Amino acid sequence: MDMNQYLSMFIDESNDHLQSLNENMLELEKAPDDIGIVQVIFRSAHTLKGMAATMGFEDLSSLTHQMENVLDLVRNEKLKMQDHIFDTLFKSLDALQMMVQDITQGGDGKADVQSIVASLQAIVRGEAPGGTDSSASGQAAQGAAAVHSGIQLDEFQYSVLEQSISEGHKVLYIEVAIREDCQLKAARAYLVFDLLERYGEIVKSHPSVQEIEQEKFDRSFSLYYITQKDASELQSMIVNLSEIESAQVLQLDHETLNQLASGAQEAAAGAAEAPTAEAAAAADSKPAAAPQASSKPAASEAKASPRAGGGAAPSRTIRVDIERLDVLMNLLSELLIDRSRLEQLAHEIKRSDLTETVEHMSRVGSDLQNIVLKLRMVPIDTVFSRFPRMVRDVAKSLDKKIDLVILGAETELDRTVIDEIGDPLVHLLRNAVDHGVEPTAQRIAAGKPETGTVQLRAFHSGNHVFIEIEDDGGGIDREKILNKALKNGIVTQSEAAAMTDEEVYMLLFAAGFSTADVISDISGRGVGLDVVRSKIESLSGEVSVTSTLGKGTKFSVQLPLTLSIISAMLIKVGSEKYAIPLSSIVETAIIQRKQIRSVHGYTMVPYREAHIPLMSLASLFEVRDFDEEAEEETEIVVIRKGDRLAALTVEDFIGQSEIVIKNLGKYLPPVQGVAGATILGDGQVALIIDPNAFIK
Repeated sequence: MDMNQYLSMFIDESNDHLQSLNENMLELEKAPDDIGIVQVIFRSAHTLKGMAATMGFEDLSSLTHQMENVLDLVRNEKLKMQDHIFDTLFKSLDALQMMVQDITQGGDGKADVQSIVASLQAIVRGEAPGGTDSSASGQAAQGAAAVHSGIQLDEFQYSVLEQSISEGHKVLYIEVAIREDCQLKAARAYLVFDLLERYGEIVKSHPSVQEIEQEKFDRSFSLYYITQKDASELQSMIVNLSEIESAQVLQLDHETLNQLASGAQEAAAGAAEAPTAEAAAAADSKPAAAPQASSKPAASEAKASPRAGGGAAPSRTIRVDIERLDVLMNLLSELLIDRSRLEQLAHEIKRSDLTETVEHMSRVGSDLQNIVLKLRMVPIDTVFSRFPRMVRDVAKSLDKKIDLVILGAETELDRTVIDEIGDPLVHLLRNAVDHGVEPTAQRIAAGKPETGTVQLRAFHSGNHVFIEIEDDGGGIDREKILNKALKNGIVTQSEAAAMTDEEVYMLLFAAGFSTADVISDISGRGVGLDVVRSKIESLSGEVSVTSTLGKGTKFSVQLPLTLSIISAMLIKVGSEKYAIPLSSIVETAIIQRKQIRSVHGYTMVPYREAHIPLMSLASLFEVRDFDEEAEEETEIVVIRKGDRLAALTVEDFIGQSEIVIKNLGKYLPPVQGVAGATILGDGQVALIIDPNAFIK
């Protein structure tokens, strides 16, 4: 079977399992005695190993198996988690990630992991980093190696056997030897299989059923078997068949099943080192069936017994290429433009049957729109979830104690933004850990807790999403940045004297600029923040910095919500029509001209026992055919950005509508306060206002 068609599925599922392993390892590091977390980690590793073996990536499968050996001792409480064990397991996860990345790029997933394997094997033998031996873990390893089966089970087969034991069925391991003078070995083996299938289910045999049928075996074969018959009764029935020399039947419990399965894996790993046995080991580790949608390899010869628990529940999710969703979104956008046109025509023609049909189409179109939008939305947690591990590693390399606090991980973003924002956030987080949070000794001297805090927040505001990275470190030294900028010729002396704090902080994003005194693996080469700014600006976003010396720094990233369809309020100013996203509107109101005040040079208007800035759209966009000064009353739209409010004056409200966002194109320069344009039902073009641009 051609396995290439399953490669994409394997890569996606492997990345999911590696992410889960990293997250749970971090949780286990906080609670080393929590066996429940160990069980979750073991299952993820076991699934990943089975998938890798199925796809023929032996190095990946073997390394995961060595991790399993360590985790098995921990979950059976024969080994205590220690710092060096965590470090080795994290190194193993990094190596697995590199292998999967190599496979993604078209490689064979091979890597030199001998040192990691040696470390894992030393842990299993009970050797501490200094070479001492732990008697408890040493005895456990010997006990696990005392029993061997030659049968490697995949996760599905293993879970069927475990569940069968839990439900009270008898799970047997059977070894059958045929007499040496037998002329028809395959026929005698068939008699044994026929007998067993009358009283139960064969889950896995070694050699495989096909090899036995073709007499590609010596004199013996073994199998796992589920039944209600007693072991002794079955043994006598098998021996009574003609030309059967012997039959050994062992009834298994959870512990002996695990020992047998582990012994088979170790035997296969050892055989893989010998060239003559390499083909046989590979054949035994690859079930004939390809991975199913549930991500679990199917059993090759096994018939899963319904009473033994059967197969896994069918998967309720599918993976869809993002390009297909883009095409679907574009088609829906055109459909909504036509819907608006039909609604206007129906209103003009005033035919009841046409109006009813158009109203029904509008309802169906709205439902379709909601579904398509939700299909594209992904929680930002898919990006945030990889950062705790990264922060842990960076902090450890710098000998700092860092507590990463993640807020708003459930915030949903369009998939296109999710795919692009990961790398900029990595740079900002590494910068916060390296430059932001002071070394432990400095924090203690400053009266701060020795553990620094880095907050990673995400939230929606209007038609934008904001991502903030804030630390409680030493803050940004304005003079140090200016001196470095003057030295590098980035600014002149006169320019430096006139710069505000915010403008000085933005110098951090200049190409090649770095305040690090020492170049390290983390930072100091002046590469990072300039890349962050370029990437964010390429997404039509903005980045800003605020800081208080001695207290901390906050980087704020503002990104447009790149969805093609939004709900908006259509307004009129003179002969122009504009659309304001509903998500940015607090309320609409009518005020008297005499209520408008001038406060310190700013135009303000009273609003709920406070005053907020008032801006005129006619003035901002130079609409010449509307004179709002002549009006006694003025209609306003109160907009917000986070917890800050402002008001825009308009001439009239047209109504609420679903609009399709269209880019202004490459030929127009960026227009302050305009997020794009839309085509209305009458064919007119209306500019979409970006409220965040008016609130600073």
